[in-house]
Amino acid sequence: MQCKVARSVRAVATPLSSPGAEPATPSRRELNKAATRQAITDAALGLLRSKGPGNFTVEDIADAAGISRRTFFNYFSSTDAALASIVHGFLDKAIQILRLRPAEEPMLESAQAALVALADPKAIAPLAELFTLTQQSPLMSYPELEAWDYCRTQVFTVARERLAGTPGGQDELYVHALAGSIISCGKAAMEVWFSRRGPDLSPASLDELRQLLIDSMALLGAGFNTTAFPSATRSS
Repeated sequence: MQCKVARSVRAVATPLSSPGAEPATPSRRELNKAATRQAITDAALGLLRSKGPGNFTVEDIADAAGISRRTFFNYFSSTDAALASIVHGFLDKAIQILRLRPAEEPMLESAQAALVALADPKAIAPLAELFTLTQQSPLMSYPELEAWDYCRTQVFTVARERLAGTPGGQDELYVHALAGSIISCGKAAMEVWFSRRGPDLSPASLDELRQLLIDSMALLGAGFNTTAFPSATRSS
């Protein structure tokens, strides 16, 4: 039952650390927990591909991951929560990079830089695949909402951290509006990509999605002034 989780331990990435600091070394417990979580999300995605939305249960995911039903609920509250977490790896990497950007850098420039740093199209594949599946089945609408809400919460937290160190303290309206706008632009980029590419998850398609996400942040930063940033409105 534990073999799949054990194999996943080697694939867990070491968390990013702050500039100039020694890289943090995760404990065996942290590695095991991360590996179990990854095994669950991998199993959920595999069942989603093979059986389709709504055609598998928590028990099915637990069996495929090599864990017990009880262990599943130590990590996720439902199949929808497990599916939503498919994209968390990409989002977590982006947020980690975002936190390492200079504190004085405008938030939207930092968001662009984080997306540029994720150069491998495969990094964005889980986000793209879940979005593609949500467009094909109304049963997937809730996992999509969960994934975007998770992203909004993470962006909000980083924006609040940044603003806390600036003169005037925290402006709640600004932080909420900024986080919401970033997520809305992200959704817009995904929708444009899907309208062009459909379910195509080839490296070229994923690279185009990444560029659309970068361009959407640039448009937001330019106040949607297409004269200041005309390239974001070009069709491919």
